[in-house]
Formats: sequence, C-alpha cells, structure tokens
Amino acid sequence: MAGATALPLQEFIASLDDTCLPKILQVCSGVYFQGSIYEISGSEVCFSTGDLIKVTKIELLSVSCQDVANNETFELPISHTGLFRVVPEEMPYSTVEEMVSMRPVGLDSSLPFTFSSHSKMTIGNLALGAGTALTVLSVEKHKDQEDQVRCLIRGQQEASAEVCIPVSFRGEFYECESEERFTLREIMSSSSLRSRRFRFVNATKCDRPLMLSPVYHVQAVMNLRKNVVKFPSSLEVDVVDVTELCKDVHFIVPLSLSEVHSEPNKSFPGVVEIIEDPETRSLFKCSWLPELRKNEHLIFHKKGTSPMILLSTLKSRKTPQYFLVSQQYGGRFRRRPREFNSVYELYVASIHAPGLKVSVTRNCEEVEEEGLPALSVGEQLEVVRCDRMVLPCEGKAGQKQSVEALLCYRLQESDDDDDDDDEDQVKREDEKEEIIMPLYMEGHFVEVLSDNRKYKLSDLGKEFSLPLDVKVVGRDTELEKDPLYGFSCLRIEAAMLEPTIQASFVHKPEYCFEIPTQWLSMSVYFTTDPLPWPKDQPPTCQVERVTEVADTFFYEFRKRGNSDAEPPPRPPKRNMSFSAPPKKTKKSKKANKSKHQGDKSVPTKQFSDLTLNNKKRPPAPPPPANEDEPPPLVPRKFSAADQTIGKALPNTYVQMKESAKTGSVPEDENGDSDHDYETVDDTLAVMMKKAQENVMYY
Repeated sequence: MAGATALPLQEFIASLDDTCLPKILQVCSGVYFQGSIYEISGSEVCFSTGDLIKVTKIELLSVSCQDVANNETFELPISHTGLFRVVPEEMPYSTVEEMVSMRPVGLDSSLPFTFSSHSKMTIGNLALGAGTALTVLSVEKHKDQEDQVRCLIRGQQEASAEVCIPVSFRGEFYECESEERFTLREIMSSSSLRSRRFRFVNATKCDRPLMLSPVYHVQAVMNLRKNVVKFPSSLEVDVVDVTELCKDVHFIVPLSLSEVHSEPNKSFPGVVEIIEDPETRSLFKCSWLPELRKNEHLIFHKKGTSPMILLSTLKSRKTPQYFLVSQQYGGRFRRRPREFNSVYELYVASIHAPGLKVSVTRNCEEVEEEGLPALSVGEQLEVVRCDRMVLPCEGKAGQKQSVEALLCYRLQESDDDDDDDDEDQVKREDEKEEIIMPLYMEGHFVEVLSDNRKYKLSDLGKEFSLPLDVKVVGRDTELEKDPLYGFSCLRIEAAMLEPTIQASFVHKPEYCFEIPTQWLSMSVYFTTDPLPWPKDQPPTCQVERVTEVADTFFYEFRKRGNSDAEPPPRPPKRNMSFSAPPKKTKKSKKANKSKHQGDKSVPTKQFSDLTLNNKKRPPAPPPPANEDEPPPLVPRKFSAADQTIGKALPNTYVQMKESAKTGSVPEDENGDSDHDYETVDDTLAVMMKKAQENVMYY
C-alpha cells in the first residue's frame, strides 16, 4: 500500500467502468474499530479496516442530489425524465485557452458555448465593449500559426458577425448560462459534467444549484463470504486500489456440506479445512465427531447416496441406543418375534405380512356388549382379513352399529406325539374356528415365528416390512469391533437413502467414515493442499459402517418422516339415553388404570425401497356413520391369574378419568366384576353424565 492514494468509495467507484473490472480494494479508514454494518435491503454488509473487496460488477442505480446552499441531499432514480442545465462558474478565466480547456466535455460535444469579457476587447480592427456575448462555434487549429476560436457576435436587432480570437488572448472572461439541456444519464456519463453544478430546467422543483453524484450498485466478493456482497457506492469508507499487489490472492468461499455434495465429481478427492465447528453435535455419538474442530483438515474422498437403516435397542433398557447402519454391513441377523399391544397393531402388521400368526400372552374375558371376545394365554391366531362386525349395543336411533374388525382363525394345537395323515390335516383345517375382534380392542400378542434362518441386511429388506425385530448372530468380521453384536434384540425402525460424503482425517486417510450431509451442519472450503498419498495410488479405505446416534436424532427423524400418521381407531359411539332404574347397589371391582407404554408398530414400505417419504401409517378404518354420544367404557375383564400380577390392561386408545365425586363406591367383597350398576333415587343419570364428560379420546 506504499504510495497508494486513499479515495472515498463513492469517488473511486465513479471512476470505474466495466472494462477495467475486476478491481481489488482494501478498506483503510472510515469504519468502526470492530467493523461497520450497513443494512442494505434487509441484508447486512460489514466492512472492517484491512478487508479486501473484489469488485466484479457495478451498475448505475440512482443519482444523489446535494443542495449547495444547505447541504441537504435527496436521490433521484437514473430513469428520471427531468432535464437540467449547467450553472455557470463564478470564477473568471484569464485566457480563452483556459476557458476552452475547462469545458466539461470534449469540444465537439460542448460547442457552442457562450462567454463574455469583463473589459473592452480589441481584436485587430474590431473593438468590442465590455459585457459583449461571444458564442464559440469552433476551434480552428493551424500548423504554422496559433490556434484560434471562431466566435459569433450577436448585435442589436438580430444582427450578427463572426470573429476569430487567438486562444492566447488575455482578459477577464466569464461563462454565460447556456440553453443546453441534459438528462441524468448524459450528466453521469461524463466525468467533466459530473464536476459541474446544475439546476432543474423546471424551476418549480428546486431553483437552487445542485451537485449531482452517481450512486452505483456494487457487486463484490470477499474472503470467507459465501454469497456475493451487494452494497451501494455511497457508503462512507475510504479505499485503496491494491489490484496489482493482490492479483494472486485467492478469495475463500465457505461451503456447507450440502453444497459440497452438489460439487462436481472432479472436485473429489480433495483436502478441505473446517471453517466453523459443527452445529449439531447433539445428534451423534460417534468417535470421529469430537475431532471435527475449526481449522482441522479432512480428506473428502467421494460423495454419494448411501442406503442406511435406523436401529434401536429394546425400550426396556435403562438407556436405549440408536444406530445408523450402512446397508454394506456384513453381519448376520436372525428374526425376533414382534410384540403387539392392540388389534389395530395386528391389522397394521398384517398388511405387509399376509398370514401373520400370533400367540396370546395375557388372558382377557369376554365383554359381550362391547363385542370383545375372550382370549386365553397360549391361544394361537392367524390373521385373515379386515372385516366388519355388528355390535350388540344400539345407537341413539336404536340401530345396530357396524365397526371395522379383524377376522382371525383360532388355530388348534397339534399333537406332536401323533402323526396325522393328510385326511386329518384337511379335516382340521376345515374346522378352524373364526374369531372377530374390533380394531379398537386392546390385547397382548407375540408373533409366532418358524423361521430360524440367518439373513444379510439386504436380504431382510427384500422379504420383510418395517419395523422388524432382529438379533445379530454373526458379527461383521471387517469391523475391528462390531457395536451391534451382543444385543438380545434390535428393532429396525426405518430405512432411508442418505446423501453422504466419505471422509477421513489427513493423518489416517485409510480409515473413513460417512458424514450424513443433511444431519450435520458445518462450513468448509477446498484447500490447495496435496493429497497425502502418491499420485494415482489412493489407499484402500476401510469405511465405518455403524454410527451411533443420539435419541434426539431418532425423535427428529420420526418427526420428519411420520408427521402425517393417522391415529388409531376410536371405540364406537352408542345410545346413552335411559330411564332411572330401580334402586340397586353398584357392584364393580376397582380397575387399576395404567397407561400403556408399549412401542407402537408403525408400518413402512419394505426397506429395500429405501424411501423415507413413503413411511406412512395406513389410514385408520372410518368411524361408524352414527354420530351418537360416546358410551361409558367398561374395563376389560382379566382372569384372577392376571390380576395378581398387579398390571391392569385398560383399552389402549381410551382413558377414563376418575370421577370428581368425593364419595367413593364400595368394592364388592366377592371381587365380582360384572358391572351391574345401581343408584339411589335419581342420581344415576347425573353419575353417568359426569362419567361421559370425563371420557377422553386419543
């Protein structure tokens, strides 16, 4: 910067044109110590002392008009159609040559112009009085003699004459006001005109002299700025032209991981430097994440789209764990039976697994008025199809209600000691007992599996739908330590196609990991550093195939992919009108209302499709057409053996709140739970209405 001249940004930009761009400027003064921030059209532009600005484009935006008398300023668009005339300068010229050389534009475009002499002029035999107006018509150049200006002298009564005046003629000359008119574009296109004062031809706008300055829309790039910087040239900063000194300076453009993934393949492999630390560390628990720090160098080997699955451990574990697993994982899996906690979950699973067979894991007694059949532990059911059933309870109009239900076969246990022939087998199949259960029914089932095969991860995707419970029975031998081996059960929650970048650290180029670009936010830039291996001899990479993620990743993933899931079906609505019965005593065993905490079975497409957008719950069956008041829900009856466990099983989708009454209902000594209700006087209607108000549907 030695010897360079600092200029106001406005003045420097005005001296440029498109042919001399780009120009590199350095901010040298006129800013705050920590930088000046200017808000331009909603975006902030910050300049600090020493910043380099590479101007790539300028565009004339408007004209700043400064009132010479009071220094007030206003702006006019460059498309303004008003005309301006030049205000004559007040200073005198001593020679004709000086006056001609100070014309605001070239002689060809500035002629004619008019001036007068403060004193008497004698030119040869011609004498001109003081104040005579002379209009310069042309400048005549001669090789062998002095140049002359040819002037027109206007006399009285429109009489005129021409005279030639040597340019060296001395006197006290003053410029006269010209009748010539200019537009803003014409004025801004000439550096000489921009130095003159003007006033509006239409004096009603402003009769005072104005100084006109161009305001340019400047486009530039700056170091570590991702986008093109745009600002007006009227910013009050001083700059120095350092184009020659900094012509080899490389302006760093920061890139997000998503932008890196959009780079052409020829950019890989390459060495990058981290500009900003990752902002989403809470989503991952992997070993390489803590090493991603500012100024750290990485090798980006290649980009791609990796098929991945999301695994979770059992919910019963004290601290559940979650893993992102590449489909290249080489371990072997064996299926584990799934658990279902409602008939609706059976319906969901049967959509993707026709012929699903389950075993009942908890006894339930029949509730005829709700259409709920009795189930016993150990019974095996085979799901047939979704059907409709008519409930015994009546609606408000006295009509029977029809609801969606699941039709199943109750399978007979085979006798392992006897070998049945084909005829007995056909007879047993003909005698299959049908059982139909409404979809809103709560129950406890476990999948019956006869499959003991070992599967690759890709094979599981071809044959089964998600979610799927599995166990790793053979670890991935290419991994130094397989984090999935040893878990008693893992659930494959979902599958996805994830944009990834295969990366490694410079000091360990062969140990690679995949960075999911949509889940990790950090800024990098490509350096010019060489790759740490001989040319055309890249190392054999060992890619990490299992990445542990945090529970926040799992919840965020479910929120993105399952936001439009349909809720489970509600129980039916039935008639609540009745007349007051005779006096009875209420006989009912107090039910232990505990909220179901089981993991819901969410259907997805087979993860061989690897599409997250199609991971939707199938629509719940439509509610019955009868829009009556909801009935009071009766808790399921369970056998005495189940009641000793201390876990009641209320309907999963309906929760009955306790009545606000202060008086408690006595419990029957016999523990009978036949739900025969009696009321004293006319209080039954009030009690039932209160219970109805306390019913909450999920």
